Amino acid sequence: MQTKEKSLGYRIKRYYAYIGATIMALTIPFIQIGGNQIFLLSFDRKQLHLMGTVFDMQELYMMPFLLMLLFLGIFAVTAVGGRAWCGWACPQTVFRVIFRDLIQGKLLGMRRIKNKQKEPDMDKNNNRIKNIISIVLWFLIALVAASDFMWFFVPPADFFNYIQNPGDHSILVGMVVGIAAFLVYDVVWLQENFCVYICPYSRVQSVLYDDDTIQAIYSEKRGGKIYNENKEKIVFKQKDVPEDKECTACQACVTVCPTHIDIRKGSQLECINCLECVDACTEVMGKLGKESLVQWSSTNDVVYGKPTKLFRAKTLMYIAALVMIVGMLFVMGGKKEYMLLNINKTTSLYKIKDNHVVENNFTFLFQNTQKEDYTYDLEILGEYKDKIHFKRFKPFKLAHGKLRKKVIKLYTTEKLVDNARKDTPITITIRAYAKEAPEKVSVIRHAVFIYPRSDAFNK
Repeated sequence: MQTKEKSLGYRIKRYYAYIGATIMALTIPFIQIGGNQIFLLSFDRKQLHLMGTVFDMQELYMMPFLLMLLFLGIFAVTAVGGRAWCGWACPQTVFRVIFRDLIQGKLLGMRRIKNKQKEPDMDKNNNRIKNIISIVLWFLIALVAASDFMWFFVPPADFFNYIQNPGDHSILVGMVVGIAAFLVYDVVWLQENFCVYICPYSRVQSVLYDDDTIQAIYSEKRGGKIYNENKEKIVFKQKDVPEDKECTACQACVTVCPTHIDIRKGSQLECINCLECVDACTEVMGKLGKESLVQWSSTNDVVYGKPTKLFRAKTLMYIAALVMIVGMLFVMGGKKEYMLLNINKTTSLYKIKDNHVVENNFTFLFQNTQKEDYTYDLEILGEYKDKIHFKRFKPFKLAHGKLRKKVIKLYTTEKLVDNARKDTPITITIRAYAKEAPEKVSVIRHAVFIYPRSDAFNK
């Protein structure tokens, strides 16, 4: 009895995981920290929101680290728990469960959840009408899923404002409808073929697996060989099973598999680690008072009788790499700038005015990336603080999210260099800051001030 309850528990836990993943996907776009999104990649605003911090496109040096964190995280999970992502959290799997098991199975009674091999007979029980109803219901859900996907690129507040005027935002509406249409094709017709033939994840799993990877695995020691070395099936009915083996040849683990494989054949790239076969065998063998022949365990445990090592060289290296990347993200996040400033020299190298005054012209591009209006000022730092000055520059106010370009002259009245052979580039340090919050909104930039050669003053 305990074994049967364990079987039901696997399925219930999987459904809980789907519900949790769905709730997270629907709520994260609405959660804000300090008025900014937890995660948003806005092409419209050219911004990345990460945990309430806004990074402009010029600051997307963090994106490679985020991508590394994502892929290494998935690889680490795969090395430990197989394709746990595929079976327990992947949107493709969740969508198929909603359409196949919930809509077609529970709501419309078109199919049995425990038999995923048999497609509904359209000539019975008004299944053709029910099938149309199921597709319409799924299309409505797909619209919500497509909208949710777009909320990670367009903030929900903007999204709902935009769709009130669909004619002015045809691209957004077209993308939502297009994504929803693809989800209908994917879930209704493509089905698990997406996992088998399109998703690249299945192709890399063999590289990530080892004998300690936890996965759905059949015990040949107890159940007997169902396939020979050439992967040809040799057991079709219970009478074909050797007397000292326990497999009943009931096919329950086969009929319940969403990717249409036989787990008794061994590890296969089509397996998404959903554990449906474990549930099925546990229920059948539980009625006989025996433990399931299909276990969620490792090859070392089931085949070789060795304890599974969760912490081994491979997983420790993954952990070390993930810790390093997270640390680098924190370091990079600590360098976040709360305004943007680009300084470029104009085409003119320098000008010599009366009394040996030397001027250099620079183009300053300011951008206020904050939600408040700020008044920006400039100062020169370092050894040239009292030697080089701004000419007729006055602090100016810049509204939030706005840019302003200014041509600013820097000049000096002092003899900085005595070189008769060539002009001398001098690196100066410029600080731009907001007068309302000089400690927070402040950036440091370096510019090159060209000082003329000595004989240029005699011309």
